[in-house]
Amino acid sequence: MHAISEAAAKPVTRLDFRAAPKDYRHWSIRIDGPVARLIMAVDEDSPAADGYELKLNSYDVGVDIELYDAVQRLRFEHPEVRTVVITSGIDGMFCAGANIRMLGISSHSHKVNFCKFTNETRNSIEDASYRSGQTYMAALNGTAAGGGYELALATEYLMLVDDGNAAVSLPEVPLLAVLPGTGGLTRVVDKRKVRRDLADVFCTVEEGMKGQRAVEWRLLDEMVPRSKFEERVTEKALELAALSDRPEEETGIQLDHLERSEEENEIRYPFVTVTLDRDGRNATLDIQGPDSEAPGDAEAVKELGVSFWPLAVIRAIDDALLHLRFNEPMLGTLIIKTSGDGNRVAAYDALLNENRDNWLVREILLYIQRTYKRLDVTSRTTFAFVEPGSCFVGMLADLLFAVDRSYMLDGQLDDRSAPTICLTELNFGALRMSNGLTRLETRFLGDSASLENAQELVSQDLDAQAALDAGLITYAPDDIDWEDEIRLLLEERASFSPDALTGMEANLRFAGPETLETKIFGRLSAWQNWIFQRPNAAGESGALKLYGTGKRAKYDRGRV
Repeated sequence: MHAISEAAAKPVTRLDFRAAPKDYRHWSIRIDGPVARLIMAVDEDSPAADGYELKLNSYDVGVDIELYDAVQRLRFEHPEVRTVVITSGIDGMFCAGANIRMLGISSHSHKVNFCKFTNETRNSIEDASYRSGQTYMAALNGTAAGGGYELALATEYLMLVDDGNAAVSLPEVPLLAVLPGTGGLTRVVDKRKVRRDLADVFCTVEEGMKGQRAVEWRLLDEMVPRSKFEERVTEKALELAALSDRPEEETGIQLDHLERSEEENEIRYPFVTVTLDRDGRNATLDIQGPDSEAPGDAEAVKELGVSFWPLAVIRAIDDALLHLRFNEPMLGTLIIKTSGDGNRVAAYDALLNENRDNWLVREILLYIQRTYKRLDVTSRTTFAFVEPGSCFVGMLADLLFAVDRSYMLDGQLDDRSAPTICLTELNFGALRMSNGLTRLETRFLGDSASLENAQELVSQDLDAQAALDAGLITYAPDDIDWEDEIRLLLEERASFSPDALTGMEANLRFAGPETLETKIFGRLSAWQNWIFQRPNAAGESGALKLYGTGKRAKYDRGRV
């Protein structure tokens, strides 16, 4: 028995994460006042890669790219929507979960990245429910198996049709020798509060659970006869909608198609340029500051729409991170730089902070938070370089505390002024990590004096020595040593084992409390990553490889 090698595994088509409802193949959105229905009807003949069919509403990364886009659009384009009902357009089947044939033929890296992306999408669903007043519920009009049930678990209310056949299940352990890959184990016990022993039973029963027992075990909230199902779904959706603070009379902003141009070694977006150094195995994310003054109020933000600088720049960063993750796996180091007028960035920060109660500003801040979380869990070494002309201020300064190391020039390299950084109020509450803390709280864990000192530095332009003394950067080489320091840093990093670096970085990034999110991205992802390489799952006689063939998997019975 042996695991499938990266070379032998089928490659996945180069992915584009920009989607739009007019191009959806697997989802549709139907809006009726405060309630939206997000309907899953997967086109089995439209997989993201060749070699499998998406039968029984099973999904691959292409299905989830559309789902992620739909969740974003409902938040930004439809402030009137207060409840989102996820349901199926296929009678008798809500969702069969991740497509098993796809998992069987995909490379290890694609499987892991696929699980990570689907986790992030499900977290964005919970983020909408908890922080945006747009509560999600699941109307399970058929069986929800594996990842299908995990999708339902990301919602706040689960309703299953009571027709004698529909059930919920997490059959990955008994059937596939892997784990539920998108938070199912964690959400069952941490979110649904299912008793550990009952959860153990549920996760080892292939056929799952249905009927009143599933409700009693807290796997579901409600069973409803088919004759009353639609009526009860509407009733519950309106009940949840009545609890929301989203505006009823506002109109949203359109998430227009994200502009992106590509050359062999460069990707350009509005306000973001990505430069690819394939020989050095790194990518540089250069973020440009605003090209105009901040608007005066929240209404002006709405009028600007996707051209509003913080929204435009975070859309570009979000897409760039996903593009690099899936399409450029050999570029192991991500360098973050900024350029522009720091005073303008500070003005945009102040606008966001002063209007945090406005529904649209709230969504923009939450989007920045989610994207920075995506950076936190990206399997790349991350460095920030603060050079002359940089504008690491406020929301961009938070990137200095997200990266693994930051280097700031002490002095000048040319006739431009020495660089400075500047903290704003946004660095102390609006942008939180998966552990529930700000990046500065995580940075100064157990060191309240340094955190208090940082708060006293808000709105001050800090040169390299001041930033170093405050613990806000890692190193401050002078102009004589700068180029050599950076060159040696990048060469050294590229010489290390990427696997060891990924493990080290992930262990160091999440100091502080453990939350549902950190469990999913830390504990679950680490185990799933390992299990996906084990012969019991991925070998020629493994469960993933043989599923559906009628042959039984052959397991190495030794415990590791």
